[in-house]
Amino acid sequence: MDSRLRTGWTTGACATAGAKAAAIGLLTERVPDTVEITLPRGQMPTFAVEDHALGPDWAEATIRKDAGDDPDVTHLALIRTRIAHAPAGSGIRFHAGEGVGTVTKPGLPIPPGEPAINPVPREMISGVLRDVAAQHNTTADFDVTISVPGGADLAHKTWNPRLGIEGGISILGTTGIVRPFSCAAWIASIHRGIDVARAAGHPHAMGATGATSEATVRAHYNLPETACLDMGDFAGGLLKYLRTHPIPRITIAGGIGKMTKLGQGALDLHSGRSQVDFAALAELTGNNEVARANTALEALGIAGPSMAEAVAQSALITVRDTLRGAPVEADLIIVDRAGTIIARAGA
Repeated sequence: MDSRLRTGWTTGACATAGAKAAAIGLLTERVPDTVEITLPRGQMPTFAVEDHALGPDWAEATIRKDAGDDPDVTHLALIRTRIAHAPAGSGIRFHAGEGVGTVTKPGLPIPPGEPAINPVPREMISGVLRDVAAQHNTTADFDVTISVPGGADLAHKTWNPRLGIEGGISILGTTGIVRPFSCAAWIASIHRGIDVARAAGHPHAMGATGATSEATVRAHYNLPETACLDMGDFAGGLLKYLRTHPIPRITIAGGIGKMTKLGQGALDLHSGRSQVDFAALAELTGNNEVARANTALEALGIAGPSMAEAVAQSALITVRDTLRGAPVEADLIIVDRAGTIIARAGA
């Protein structure tokens, strides 16, 4: 990661800051302009309260999320947290407001019917509420409602619809910090997708590098959406998780370029982090002209369909080697840009 890139704050950290500010407002009738919170690893950032409101038995504070230099879909979103008095003995109860999703399927860290506020943000919010309550000699009996204006639209750019989270985004974060281009959020989403597929009892799932290969293979096998994993470039992130969280069968699907890199042992298929070895590809195909190609697609044009079959076989070897004997049957499909299957291995 480039050290010059700015880190940012997760939705969970922003909701925690909002909860602290709102709780102070509820108990003092004055919402502070800034609040400091302690993150799970000890950092103590300060957040500006962008907006607030007070009611007869509630207060709310809004924090604008800053994701730093990460291309996060929730960058600059407003995270609004309302804290209201709850009956004595109720403890801290969480609710989904506008733009925050509700879990509808098993397999996620939060059970169905609950707002999509993940465990670590719940712990962070509960911690600041207990602290504020103690400072004001009262009990921590609060209703917490988190809203994200526009969150329902943002959710369509995330995995939430596929994971069965309906109505908005999730409140996420394990450290409170967004690290630019760390890829951690995508890999975490792959893991949650596997969890959901396992909980649904799917005997067969598919990990695809892109939309075309996913649509083709999904239709080919008639797979439900919850069995389809948007693997992207992170073949390693998917396969390594399957070692300890197996599904009976996994199909890996993608285009000729990424599957060539997978066949050459790359588990991160991003163009900036792995490249096709054309000399090795020439050796695989037995065609020396391939060594002078600039892209795998050009190499395919030189070597012909037999190259796709050879790549599929070599990529399947990488898949099986990475699974390391896990009880997962694997096959591999290569799809061209028009959505046609051009090679298969292991089927």
